[in-house]
Amino acid sequence: MALKVTDSNFEELRNSGTPLVLDFWAEWCGPCRMVGPIIDALAEEYQGRVVIGKIDVDANNDVVTQFGVRNIPTILFFKNGEVVDKVVGAAQRSTFIAKINTLLES
Repeated sequence: MALKVTDSNFEELRNSGTPLVLDFWAEWCGPCRMVGPIIDALAEEYQGRVVIGKIDVDANNDVVTQFGVRNIPTILFFKNGEVVDKVVGAAQRSTFIAKINTLLES
């Protein structure tokens, strides 16, 4: 299960030194509901190597504004606290795996 990320715990996770994958989503978003189970499964699969979290755009305006997220789902990939990649819209599991593996290799 993906970690629940909020405005209050984001900076701590971002600066933890562990790569971070952050899924911007909302309950009412159809494509988000398609991507959600993939994100949850990847959180289990990569546990201990990558922090994978979900942030509700309706409840966490500060982080949404900080990264200019306008479309959901948007998945940001962080390394050393910086955004190094992103996916906007629904994508296949293989896309996320490739991007996570790149995070771990670099």
